[in-house]
Amino acid sequence: MENEWGPTSWQTKPVAQQPSYGDAAELDAALKTLSSLPPIVTSWEIERLKEKLSRAGRGEAFILQGGDCCEQFEDCNSETIVRKLKVLLQMSLVLVYGSKREVIRIGRIGGQFAKPRSADMETRDGVSLHSYRGDLINRVPFTPEARRPDPQRLLRGYERAALTVNFIRALSEGGFADLHHPENWDLEFVRRMPRSEKYDELLSSLGEAIRFLEAIVQVSTPSLERVDFYTSHEGLHLHYEQSQTRTVPRRNAWYNLSTHMPWIGNRTRSLEGAHIEYFRGIRNPIGVKVGGDVDVQEIAEMARVLNPEKEEGRLTLIHRFGADKIGDQLADTIAAVQRTGTPVVWSCDPMHGNTEVTNNGWKTRSFDKILSELRDSFTIHRDCGSRLGGVHLELTGENVTECIGGSGEVTESDLPIAYKSNVDPRLNYEQAMEIAFLISTEMTK
Repeated sequence: MENEWGPTSWQTKPVAQQPSYGDAAELDAALKTLSSLPPIVTSWEIERLKEKLSRAGRGEAFILQGGDCCEQFEDCNSETIVRKLKVLLQMSLVLVYGSKREVIRIGRIGGQFAKPRSADMETRDGVSLHSYRGDLINRVPFTPEARRPDPQRLLRGYERAALTVNFIRALSEGGFADLHHPENWDLEFVRRMPRSEKYDELLSSLGEAIRFLEAIVQVSTPSLERVDFYTSHEGLHLHYEQSQTRTVPRRNAWYNLSTHMPWIGNRTRSLEGAHIEYFRGIRNPIGVKVGGDVDVQEIAEMARVLNPEKEEGRLTLIHRFGADKIGDQLADTIAAVQRTGTPVVWSCDPMHGNTEVTNNGWKTRSFDKILSELRDSFTIHRDCGSRLGGVHLELTGENVTECIGGSGEVTESDLPIAYKSNVDPRLNYEQAMEIAFLISTEMTK
């Protein structure tokens, strides 16, 4: 790990979860084009996020990171993007009002086009084809042409990521997130939700507080008229990440300029692997998913490797043990990292460790287990002299039926009604808002 780093040094390490392209020249041509295109985000946005994350590590702010499990190219449209922003803004408002802390809004958006898979190939009726690895690599239909890893899709992914990020930037700067008018964030189907009345009461109280503040100071408050919104995605496809990794003027460092905060997945965090090698050299704030049968000493060493300068806000560890295992594994993981003296931000992903498959073959998650893991996370961190600095959720602004439970009482038989995900099940609006109210309560303890 002490060897000289460069954007391509990861290629000397064992690499996992990469697609197999049939034509190396075609891949090289696509990467050459990608490397010449403008960056999607800027280094000063990245550094601003890192400073905010350092505040989360000290307990002065809280991270709300959420969005689709895997974005689809077809979802790069104004309506879908606005829906995602609306649910994250409403959730963040609940957290701000209840906890009296700054909320850092980070979307799984503008680049979350690739997903790890359990097997390279998928077999149906005796026919084996490449597994669907996300729109950045191939397509969903089970045909040889659709499942062929296509380097041109890297360019299409870049284009859609850039369009999405620029639209979000325009909305944020243009007053879409103005706290004076949070009624503009409403989703059309939410009025019948049980939580809508409680949210309306919160809006009324907030409006009174803002009017009182502005009456006292006799001026409007521009800081309430916009919010910062950052992007993130799993840095899975290393050729794609490499192509947008650059130095910038007046900064003696390398940045991944495809996103503000890339993260390493639980399946690719091997200390000797290519993903750790690539991530250790970029200056972005980075995340690492930690779950499964974790080796706590390996996690401690990984924290040292990825944050050797012990920089606050640099490294976020996102634990995803599952409701049944978190009590046995989280405390030891926290203690091992604490012994290194490396500052980290802790975040909870209560989704991935609670995935299950029904008897009818539907991939789903229990809302009760998601809540249980979140509650236990807050408790265990408090007991360990640590603090939970954020939450990482797969959610959507659409009225889907993918996770079982919640006050809407989604049952197993309801799953086919509106199951739209091609990969992992997501929280719908109602379930996401319930979680926001729960987190708000826990943060006041």
